[in-house]
Order: sequence, then C-alpha cells, then structure tokens
Amino acid sequence: MDTTWFRRRAAQAVSVMLPAALLTVAPSAATAADAGELRVETYVLPLGAAKPSLEELQNGDGTARLRQLAAAAEPQARLALETVGPAASYGALSRQASGSPSVSEQARSAAGARATAPEPARKMSLDECAKGLGTDKKFFVKSRFAVCNGASFVQTWFQNNRPVGESMFNVRVIGTVALNSRTISYTYHFSDFLKGGRNAADGLSITTKGNTPQSWPAGVRYNRGGNLPAGARTFAQLRAQGTFNQTVLAKPGQGTGSADLVFAVYEPSVKYTAPAPWTLNGNGGNLFMLAPRWDAAPYLANSTGGGNPDRKGAATFSYITPLALSAKAGAEERAEAQHIRQAFLVPEDTKPYMSAKKVPGQTAKEPLHRTVSEARNKKNRAAAVKQCRRYWGPNYTSGGKECDEYPFASTYEGAAEVEYDPEAKEFNFSAKPIPRDDNQAGGLILKSHYAKNRIIDGLNDGFIVKIIT
Repeated sequence: MDTTWFRRRAAQAVSVMLPAALLTVAPSAATAADAGELRVETYVLPLGAAKPSLEELQNGDGTARLRQLAAAAEPQARLALETVGPAASYGALSRQASGSPSVSEQARSAAGARATAPEPARKMSLDECAKGLGTDKKFFVKSRFAVCNGASFVQTWFQNNRPVGESMFNVRVIGTVALNSRTISYTYHFSDFLKGGRNAADGLSITTKGNTPQSWPAGVRYNRGGNLPAGARTFAQLRAQGTFNQTVLAKPGQGTGSADLVFAVYEPSVKYTAPAPWTLNGNGGNLFMLAPRWDAAPYLANSTGGGNPDRKGAATFSYITPLALSAKAGAEERAEAQHIRQAFLVPEDTKPYMSAKKVPGQTAKEPLHRTVSEARNKKNRAAAVKQCRRYWGPNYTSGGKECDEYPFASTYEGAAEVEYDPEAKEFNFSAKPIPRDDNQAGGLILKSHYAKNRIIDGLNDGFIVKIIT
C-alpha cells in the first residue's frame, strides 16, 4: 500500500479515489464469535500529516509513530498566529503564518478618480478552504470576514492489541460574515471518508458542536441557528450528507466601551462513541479555535443599525491582515509605497537617523494599531513635518510635495509615539517629502482600509502593510 495515501487524500476537498486495498469489503461490526478485546484508538491530526498505512501499523512501528504524531499536534497551536485582542492570550498561537491570499490577489483597483482599498472577501468555498489550508496550514485567513480551519480525525481498530483496521474523515469549518451583519455563519464540511481492513466505522456515532468557551466580557449571550445536528450522526450518515451550518449572533448592548466590543473564541468540537462491542480509547477532539468579534463603534459603518438598535454594528474576526500598497509604475500611491518599502528594507537610509531603526507593521508580531484620536493624529503629523523641515528645509513642499510619514499618523506607532509611551524608541519612524497626489491617494486607501475591514481603535486590533512590487 502507498504509505503516503493520507497526505494525498487530505488535500482533496470532496471526492476521493481509493486504492484497491481500501475497497476490500470488511465486516461492519464484530460478531459474538469474535474473540478477544475489540477497541478503537482515536487521534486528531493536522490535515496534511503523513499517517502510517495499515500495513505499517501492523508490521512496524506505525502505531507508535501515529501516537507520536497525535501527541505532537495536541499541545501546539490552538489559535492563528495573526489573532489579536483578548483571544490571543486564551491559547497557544500557531508558530507559522496562516494561509492567506497572495499579495497580488490583495491588490486593489482604481475607483473613480482615486484609489481605494479592495472590498474584503465575505465568502469562501470548500475548495478555497482546502487549497488555502493545503497540507501544512492550521488556518486560512482569506479576509477578516472569511476564514477557515480543519483537522483530520483518525481511528485505528484493534483486536487483541493488534491493529486490524483503520478509518478517517476530515472536517473543515468555514466562518463568514455578510456586509454590516452581526451574524457569523459557520459551515461544517465532513469529507474524505476512508476505511480499510476490519472495522466498524460505519456505526461510529459522531456528535458535532460549536462551542464558545470564553467571551470578553464574560456572560455574553448568543443566539444560534442553522442545521448543525443537535444529536449524533453515524460515520455512514455523514459520508452521505456531511455539510451543516450554524449561525451565531451576539446582539448589541453586551459589550464594553463606546465601541460596544465583544470578543470570543469559537471552538468546533467533534466527539464520538464506538458501536458495541468495540470500546473507545479517546473520544474525538476539537478543531483549532476561531476568534470572532462584534462591535458597534461610532466611527464604523452601521453604527446605528439603520434606525434599528438590535442591528447596529457588525461582526468580524480578530485577525491581523495586510494593507496592500502598490509601488508599481502607474499606481496612484506609488511614491508612498516606495517610501514604506525603503523604511522596511533600508531603514538606515531614512530620516530621521536612528542607529537601530526597525519600523513596525511588517509582521503580525509587530503590527500597527489604529488611533481615532484627532489630537494624537495631529501630534504624529507635526512630529513628522518637523523632520521634513529639518532635513529638506522650509521649502520641502516645493514642486507640489507633502511630508509623508511611516508609521502612519493615524496609528499609535506614529512619529509622536515617544510622547505617549516612555518605552518607545525615539525617531523609530521615517519622514520624507513625496508628491502630494501620491500622499493623498495613500491616505484615502488607508482610510478605506480602516472602514472596510472594521479596524477599531486601540491595541485590541491591528494590521500590517504589504508592498506590491
């Protein structure tokens, strides 16, 4: 048997081609004549884990390796690396970046006379989720309104402590949010069902739940809908029909602060019991957590609900995602993008001089944070302009230029950060005169990025910058 069958099939979203060895008809349950202990060991693995074949389980150290795979996966990431807000401290973050669209896919198109940030994706197909997760990603963040995760649920069937059969299925959960909606839709996809050797997999009883183990603030009440089964379904039933939906709504008025913020973690759970006389060692497990958020920030869209207080605000997911700016010829914000790229790649060549300059906003570990404080925005702007005058003189605006600054004046990390944070490094920013049109186009793109992605004020949210070249 091909020992890489699991890796190949984990990447398939719906249809699976089975090798002949796995098509062998096996008894669906043990009979009274069967002798010895009958038990099932269960494991939760990443979708691309290279699971040992049944032959390896029977003849070599395959069982030990399978147990090691499960043990290695269990204590690791429970949340995406890009998680921000209270959820980021609830569980271990992944050490690898989540799957995401390429920088070119995040590029925007011109809108009228000025460029704008692209509309973030609000839908995701199973095929997109499967491709986005690939064989090694724990999460796929298509946008802050379209995310997914997944795991493989594997069973080994033993008689008298000897592996005699195997089975598995994959679960992928896609979370999406419609425009200006407080309802999050979670679609559960059961797929890639396999079984081989002697097993009673068709009778395996599987219960699926969408749990919210923690909310900030505690005690938030959620309205749930959809057709996620309240009771158990068998392996055979889920193989025949394995797509379900659950909706989760947090009504406004339950959050904190003027933005009415509610943060949470959402954890899909898959548990099962074995058909008699088989006994179960392990009972399924949980997928990686997603991090939903609700707000009714007065500076974001739908803050009044169109006159309906029960609908004001909207939901999103608490993930750091990129603002894409283009340095390509013809891009309206090209000079600004080139300036930021210089600050990223050769900070020692930027002004003001700082020996160990490293501007934030390049990675999810050091994002930028939006401020809606007009006073702080003005201070950031003034600190940047001071440096443009210092290095380029009082006539730095000649030829239709403006002082461009990075990090942006509308962020906590702006040029005046040191006035607010005594631990901040002085001069850890870049200021440079650039053409006025490029600077203003960049400002419009940033403003629309804030609005379309529901970026809130403060350290419980964030974003990074990607330069398209």
